[in-house]
Amino acid sequence: MQISFVSLFPESTRSVIAASIIGRAVQSGILKINEVQIRDFATDKHKTVDDTPCGGGPGQIMKVDVVVSALRSVLSDVKTRVILTDPAAKKFKQADAKRLAEYDHLVFVCGRYEGIDARIEHYVDEAFSIGDYVLTGGELPALVMLDATVRHIPGVLGNPNSLLEESHEADSVEYRQYTRPIEFEGHAVPEVLLSGDHAKVQAFRFEEQRLRGLHGSFPS
Repeated sequence: MQISFVSLFPESTRSVIAASIIGRAVQSGILKINEVQIRDFATDKHKTVDDTPCGGGPGQIMKVDVVVSALRSVLSDVKTRVILTDPAAKKFKQADAKRLAEYDHLVFVCGRYEGIDARIEHYVDEAFSIGDYVLTGGELPALVMLDATVRHIPGVLGNPNSLLEESHEADSVEYRQYTRPIEFEGHAVPEVLLSGDHAKVQAFRFEEQRLRGLHGSFPS
């Protein structure tokens, strides 16, 4: 899969891309990363990428003509999905990650300042938010979506079965996990997990999933 970041600060993605699962996928050739510097497509001598809002208001708005030129520079005939990062858009979910993993090329259009001229909506396939808050730019949300997506690409995870019981698969969250030491500062691993009784372990984990779904990370 090819991944393109259309951004004013594409270099800000490099440390995450170089590390862990994504880094190994790049090294093995499963992923190819392409950085697109939006400023390279500005047409004036000052390389202007933003302007004041029409109708007035604070901040600066990224220019649609410049962003679209940058976007078009990476489009090709392969199966591509263009994604806009937008704090006002629908929430990105596990099902979206699985769906996007089927594409050959994902293009993340990352906004800055007060955002991109709204006409960018005519040039992207969909927009996502990762939560009800505003970040400085769209690079972090793009990395979050990329990380969630590439896990579903064959060959990326060492053990593909790891996906089967992860949180948010089949509309559930994962049960809590434990390992050695069996007791730590008065906190012990639940005895049922040491019993060797697989039916009881499965029942215990199912109840853990139910409670975590109702109450969050630390069910009472």
